[in-house]
Amino acid sequence: MFDLAALEQAIAAHGRVARVVIVSHAGSSPRENGTAMLVWKDGQSGTIGGGALEWEAVQRARGALNLGDQLTKVALGPELGQCCGGAVVLLTEVWTVERLATVGHDAYVRDIFSRAGDMPLKVANRLRRARNGSHRLVVEQFEGWFIEPLLQPERHVWVWGAGHVGRAIVQVFAPLPGVGITWIDTASNRFPESTTDRVERVVAQKPGEFAVSAPVDAEHLILTYSHALDLELCHRLLGRGFRSCGLIGSATKWARFRGRLAALGHTGEAVARISCPIGDPSLGKHPQAIAVGVAAEFLTTRAGSIRQRGLA
Repeated sequence: MFDLAALEQAIAAHGRVARVVIVSHAGSSPRENGTAMLVWKDGQSGTIGGGALEWEAVQRARGALNLGDQLTKVALGPELGQCCGGAVVLLTEVWTVERLATVGHDAYVRDIFSRAGDMPLKVANRLRRARNGSHRLVVEQFEGWFIEPLLQPERHVWVWGAGHVGRAIVQVFAPLPGVGITWIDTASNRFPESTTDRVERVVAQKPGEFAVSAPVDAEHLILTYSHALDLELCHRLLGRGFRSCGLIGSATKWARFRGRLAALGHTGEAVARISCPIGDPSLGKHPQAIAVGVAAEFLTTRAGSIRQRGLA
């Protein structure tokens, strides 16, 4: 997927940026087609994997900043001495603010061989069908043209609370592709000084009232400094609807919340949709350990639900 936000951020910070993407591969490859990394004069972000492959790609990319776009085929065994035995084709493109304007609203499509011909009809049809909803774009090289859908959030995570656990969870979740994060707290000074552009920070003095604006397919993690606020959020979200909802706390806290939510009119079946405690108790109670446990559950559970586990 084409991460336009990350590219815009890199260009704003570093000027000219080379983007290296795996266009195709034969045999074994360290990463899949469409995997990309960004390289600038004195740094880089992302990875195409492979150790020696990436090192060589970074050197070529820094040269490309002055020379222009390159298309390179690399045989991993004969050229780099790697055991993979496959070959990859790398496209290195030099990006500036001006070039960003060539990216479409749903995909970046280009003739990678620079033959200056018209877009093939089959490529145009793929784009048309994607825009009318009858086809889902995928990373694809077709008739010499390369199609990369723009990275869009496929899962929406709302993190309530910017304390130690909230910060740890956002730190772990933010780099995950296809995840959009909305991070809510009651004051701006509760957030760290900076976060990635992928995280939308919201200051809501009354978070419970803001909860009604959450999409019904959002996945919530409630981690505030206040049990009263935690309870209000659970109450509001049960009325709003959600894809999943996890609440930090002990087994004792959850037992009390179940009773209070029942008193507010919620059925036992509805309340059971909220998972508390969150995390994997075998990992411990350190904020980062909780974050790792929550992230593992998030990645391995298709519906994004967080199973109840005892975090006493």
